[in-house]
Amino acid sequence: MPDVTDYPRVYLTIDNCFASKRWTAPSEWGGIIKDLGIGYIETSADNECDPFYNGPEYFSDWTQKVKETEDALGVKVANLYSGHGTYATLGLTHDDPRVRDRILNKWLKTMVDTASSLDAGLGFFCHGFKQTMLQDRQLYGEALYRLYDDLAHLAKYAVEKGLKTVSLEQMYTPHQVPWTINGATELMKEVYDRSSSPFYLTIDVGHQCRQKLYQMPGSDKIGEYLRICRRGQHVENMWLGPDSAYRIFDESVAGSQNRDDDAVEKIVDRMNEYPYMFADSEDGDPYKWLGELACFSPIIHLQQTDGTFSAHKPFTDDYNKTGIIDGKKILGAIVHAYKHASRESLPPVCENIYLTIEVFSGAGDMPGDILRRLQETVNYWRQFVPKDGLSLDQLFEKEK
Repeated sequence: MPDVTDYPRVYLTIDNCFASKRWTAPSEWGGIIKDLGIGYIETSADNECDPFYNGPEYFSDWTQKVKETEDALGVKVANLYSGHGTYATLGLTHDDPRVRDRILNKWLKTMVDTASSLDAGLGFFCHGFKQTMLQDRQLYGEALYRLYDDLAHLAKYAVEKGLKTVSLEQMYTPHQVPWTINGATELMKEVYDRSSSPFYLTIDVGHQCRQKLYQMPGSDKIGEYLRICRRGQHVENMWLGPDSAYRIFDESVAGSQNRDDDAVEKIVDRMNEYPYMFADSEDGDPYKWLGELACFSPIIHLQQTDGTFSAHKPFTDDYNKTGIIDGKKILGAIVHAYKHASRESLPPVCENIYLTIEVFSGAGDMPGDILRRLQETVNYWRQFVPKDGLSLDQLFEKEK
């Protein structure tokens, strides 16, 4: 094993998204989190911390109230994070440069400034490739490289402001990159090369729920799809990538069965022209993501999931029975990354990792039930991170 100094310090953290529209003042969510037994906090833009919604004067007051809460309660805001507001827009990959400029310079830089004033880090996701971009390889490539440039600009700005870390969240569908392990690695390398500034990834352990649906089907599978559709049946979740591959498929369904081999060959050729639309089998495995890239993920979002949907469920006994996320396996995968992950052309490995509980609450949930589920979740994770700031190897050795 490498020298112990190569391993990160680990902190159990909680995102205050659970408190949105209920406990909105820093003293309110800070007090609840303190009572849960958590000292490190990720503040969500969804909980009255959004530059577009709240405005500069409010933001200044909010930052001061956060500092007062930290001093009064002995808690620490470790990271700021974007929420559903920026997730819902094309943002940094919008085809209108005015929108891209506004997101970068008015939203992201404001969040960097705020995080810097709180001695915190920043994580975010605020882009999407619309369907016409995905279908046009040139448009897609141009938009992707613009995204790299903008992220590099942001990485430089974050360093200038003294930000601890800035990281982009990984997703799980072709129109929201990075969504594959190779794509995430390429993105970090490109941004680091263009900026000479560290830029990282946020791995969410529930964001490997759809990649398996987007694997490239083989010739035999496509032939089976053709036979099913000729019987007038529908194939659910049939993924062929580009629209042009579906047009070839539909023409073959309507045509002669004797031409199927030619149609299948054309479809495979067309799919191969769009490699960015397809995932590998390992891209649907949260432990593969962690084992490859956790050392470049200062924030790791924790949710319980059965592997089919990113529902941000708590770690209660009921959900753990069907859930695939296990604390011991999570620590083991992170250790694997620090021992074995390639570091060539990538930023320095993280010195601190914030294992961040990100459990959502529904609008109809009873406040008492929300807090009960959170407490059970914290109790579960305190088995694996009993004390904040311990090195990863210490925590992992404890679990052996």
